[in-house]
Amino acid sequence: MAIDTILLAVGPMDTVRAEELAETVLEIADPLDATVVIGHAFTAEEYEEFREDLGFDARVEDVDPDEVARRRPPVSDLEEMFSEAGVETEIRGELGEVATKVVDMAIDVDADRMVVGGRRRSPAEKAVLGSVSQEIILQAPCPVTYFRDLDVME
Repeated sequence: MAIDTILLAVGPMDTVRAEELAETVLEIADPLDATVVIGHAFTAEEYEEFREDLGFDARVEDVDPDEVARRRPPVSDLEEMFSEAGVETEIRGELGEVATKVVDMAIDVDADRMVVGGRRRSPAEKAVLGSVSQEIILQAPCPVTYFRDLDVME
């Protein structure tokens, strides 16, 4: 199976590990000349919380999710890293339940591979709070590379 499209699903916690995520994706994308879709899903509450910081006046129902994603860290940094490496990128944003929207995004872009980040959590935390990355891995329409950073905590 050829790998033409890689979805890198990121969130605000990935800002501290953007360079490592980019390196992981470039190991696959660069030699295969694959397109990297940088995807960021967010909830309406998250958008409302950060909308002024992002420079938006519009309420959540009036925004373009792709534009919100473009302005959220670490998306622009990742886009720049991939551009410098000569890798074609696309930015995608989705609004709604994060795990579901990331899986929908992978289907929409016909991703051949996904890369998602996660953080260290105890089994009790996972049971109570759930795990977005685990939900994505279980529902993904393609193989997933899970990038776990032990230094990133809630």
